[in-house]
Amino acid sequence: MNFGRSFLAALLGSLTSFLIFFIFLMIIISGVASIASLENQISFIKDDSILKLDLNKPVNERNSMYQEFESVLGLDEEILGLNNIIKSIKIAKENEKIKGIELKCDFPLTGWAQTRTIREALKDFKNSGKFIYAYSDVYTQKGYYLASIADTIGINPEGTIEFKGLYSEVLYYKDFQDEYGIKMEVIRHGKYKSAVEPYLQNKMSSENREQIKELLGSIWETISNEISESRGINDLKINQIAENLEANTPNKALSSNLIDLIIYEDQMDSIIKKSINLEYEKDLNKVSIKKLIASQNNYNNQIKDRIAVVYATGTILYGEGSENIIGQNVFVNTFKKISNDDWIKAIVLRIDSPGGVALTSDIILRSLQLAKSKKPVIVSMGNIAASGGYYIASGADKIYADPLSITGSIGVFASLPNISGFAKNIGLNSEQVSTHKNSIGYSIYEPLQPGFIKSTRENIEKVYESFKSKVSEGRNLSLDEVESIAQGRVWSGKQALKIGLIDSLGDLNTAIKGAAKIVEIEEFNIVEYPKRKASFESFIQDFSILLRENQIESQVPEFIKILTNKRKNISNQNIQALLPFEIKIY
Repeated sequence: MNFGRSFLAALLGSLTSFLIFFIFLMIIISGVASIASLENQISFIKDDSILKLDLNKPVNERNSMYQEFESVLGLDEEILGLNNIIKSIKIAKENEKIKGIELKCDFPLTGWAQTRTIREALKDFKNSGKFIYAYSDVYTQKGYYLASIADTIGINPEGTIEFKGLYSEVLYYKDFQDEYGIKMEVIRHGKYKSAVEPYLQNKMSSENREQIKELLGSIWETISNEISESRGINDLKINQIAENLEANTPNKALSSNLIDLIIYEDQMDSIIKKSINLEYEKDLNKVSIKKLIASQNNYNNQIKDRIAVVYATGTILYGEGSENIIGQNVFVNTFKKISNDDWIKAIVLRIDSPGGVALTSDIILRSLQLAKSKKPVIVSMGNIAASGGYYIASGADKIYADPLSITGSIGVFASLPNISGFAKNIGLNSEQVSTHKNSIGYSIYEPLQPGFIKSTRENIEKVYESFKSKVSEGRNLSLDEVESIAQGRVWSGKQALKIGLIDSLGDLNTAIKGAAKIVEIEEFNIVEYPKRKASFESFIQDFSILLRENQIESQVPEFIKILTNKRKNISNQNIQALLPFEIKIY
C-alpha cells in the first residue's frame, strides 16, 4: 500500500515538473518568436500594401491575455480583439504605405454593435481617400451591412446574399416542462410582464411581442438608413428589396445596386492591383491585422497622462472573474488600483454583458462609485449592457451606447431548476429530515416551499427597489420615470437615448474622446484593464470554456443551457439581474 502511494506521488511529481518545464519552455520560445516576428513586421511593411481584413473569425471585445500561449499553439489568428481591429484600421489610415483595405466578411462573428463599430472605423478610413474593396463568396445580412461601406462590393458568381430584414426567436418551454417533469421554478416581481415567460407559458405575450418588435424596428432603421446612405438607394427601395427578397441572387443584387461586381476572388485581386498600378504578374502585399499592429508602438513614453479602459465582458457571477466572466474581486481591485493612480486621469468602462448575479452587480457598482469620487468614470456599451450590466453602468458620470446596443432590462427574478416530476416518473424518491419547517430551503428534487418562495420574493422586491433607486440617482430620473421604463423591458441604444437611460450615441473611441474632454487632456496613453497574470492553469481553464462555447453554444437549446449551468445561474446566488432570455437578432 505504501509502495503504491509512493509511486503515485512520484508519478504526479514528475508530471507536474514536466508541465512546469514545458510551460517555461513555451514562454521562452514564444518570447523569442515575438521579438523576431516584431522586428520582421516593422521592417517589412512594403510600399503599396493593403490591409487584409478577414472578419470570418470570432471577435472578442479585447485581444486575449493569453497571446503568447496562443501564438505557440498556432491559435493567435483564430480569435480577434475588437480593439485590435479598430487599431489596425486607424494605423492603416495613417500609414502611407497602406493604400487600401481588402474586406472579407461572409459570416462575421460579431454582435450588431461590434459590427457597426467596425463599419464606422471603415467609414473614417474611406473618408481619408483610401479605398475599400469587399469580396465574399456569401454575404449574410450582417456581413452585407458591414460590406456596404466599401467603395466596391464583389461576390462569387455562385454566391448568395441574405437581405430580408430582421427577426428574433424565443423558445418556450412550458409544455416541455409539463410533459417531462423538468422545469424552472420562477419567482419574480408581480409587475413584470415578459420576464422569464418562456418558463411560465407556451407562447409569447403581446407585451413581449411589442417590445421585441419595437427593438427590431429601431435596429433595422439604423441598419437600413446607413446602407441607404452608402449605396445611394432611397430607404423605401431598401425596404422593398428586403420585403420582396429582390437581392437573393448575385444578378438580382447587382440589378438592385446592392453590389457592384460578380466575379471570382482572383479577378478582384487583379482589380486591386490595377487600382494601385501594380503589375499583373506581381503578388499583392496583403498585411494582416497582427502584423500592422506590431509595426507601430501605441504607447508613448513621453506622455504621462493616461486613460484607463476597463473591459467588463460576460455574465456577472459572484467570485474572482475571468476574461469571459465578470466577478467582483477582479473589478473591485481594479477600480481601487486605478483610482489611486495619479497618472490615470479618467476611467472608461466598456460593458458587454447581459447581467447576472444582483449582489455582484451591486458590489461592482459600489467600487465604481468610489472610483468616481476621485476621477471621471465613463461607460461605453458594447453589444449588450442590460440588467446587471446596466445596473453597473447607471453609476457612471456619462454613458455612451451604440444605436445597435441592447440595454435596459431593469428587473430582478429568480429561476431554479426543479426535477421533482421527472424524478418521480423514473422512480427516484428524495426524503429530507429537518429541524424547522423552513430548514430545507431549496432542493432540486422538491417543489418550492411556501416559506422559501415568500423569503425569495421579499429579497427580489428589495433588490428591484434598490435597482430602481440606483438608476434614479445615477440618471437623475424620478422613481416613477424609472418604473415606467423598467419592468424588465429591453431597449436599443437609440431608444435608450430618448428615454434618458444613456447620454450619447457613440462607440468606445467616442467614449474615450469624451473622457479626455472632461479632464481637458489632448495627448494621453490608453492602458487596458483588468490586468491579470496569464497562468497556464487559468489559460487551460478559460480556453476550454471558450472552445465549448464556440463549438456548441449555438446548438444547445436555452432551456438546457440553464439546467446545465450554461447561463451560469448558481443556486446559492439565484437572485438575478439578468436578461430573462437570450435575444438573438438575425
